Amino acid sequence: MDKSKVYFSKEITPESVVKMYETLGVKLKGKVAVKLHSGEEGNQNYIKPEFVKAIIDKVNGTVVECNTAYEGERNTTEKHKRLMENHGWSKYFNVDILDSEGPDKVLEIPNGKVIKKDYVGKNIDNYDSMLVLSHFKGHPMGGYGGALKQLSIGVASGHGKSYIHCVGNENGTFEDMFKVDQDKFLEAMADSAQAVAKYFEGRIVYINVMCNMSVDCDCCAIAEDPCIKDIGVLASLDPIAIDQACIDLVYNSEDEGKNHFIERVESKHGIHTIEAAAELGFGAREYELINVD
Repeated sequence: MDKSKVYFSKEITPESVVKMYETLGVKLKGKVAVKLHSGEEGNQNYIKPEFVKAIIDKVNGTVVECNTAYEGERNTTEKHKRLMENHGWSKYFNVDILDSEGPDKVLEIPNGKVIKKDYVGKNIDNYDSMLVLSHFKGHPMGGYGGALKQLSIGVASGHGKSYIHCVGNENGTFEDMFKVDQDKFLEAMADSAQAVAKYFEGRIVYINVMCNMSVDCDCCAIAEDPCIKDIGVLASLDPIAIDQACIDLVYNSEDEGKNHFIERVESKHGIHTIEAAAELGFGAREYELINVD
């Protein structure tokens, strides 16, 4: 089996993101959903709309998000839309909260390790293709956040997020999220990531931006400042390979700040999401890293 191609550039600019997309040699067609993290109110590390305007304009995309399963400024459609305005997303782009109106769309996962279905916002049906534009960083529950997390927790509806976190408990509460077996939760993330990757199979592109890398996610209202120097921009058609490449770049970094980041990943067994996803077979951990000047 050929290794997946992952393209890498040290240049972190709006123009380099567009160049990385063009390097993939594919064109996202029709109505394009751009899944990114809009940033929780108070978070200082999320990637700002001005930075991604060039790539979103390039694909003529609509910024899509889903409501959260926890208290904050994004757990209802009304609050989420207000935050999208406050953070500048609505100023530059068409914005769609995919689960703004029920009922959710259910994607079946016949070979799921932990869960056999994924609840996503039903507006996903309005899109022909997807650009998964991920800010690579740490995460307090998943260990790290990249393309796989965007596919799973990111595209899941508010209920779907709870369902994944509670490893298939339909009636799981916020408190239940913290009581589940960690590896089962990570496997549920891999399951749900597969569901969305398969839904857009052949019509989906992944870009990971390795900057502002805190151990905390952009979902944290109070997040630690970045602990490791910016690394670059990666692009691939394989969500597993691109996340594995990002992890490897962190481990191979000469920045001593990587130790704090790695401790977060390892303490949450974050690499298990990648392991479980690879076992499901919708991508591979083996990759060829191709430098783009």
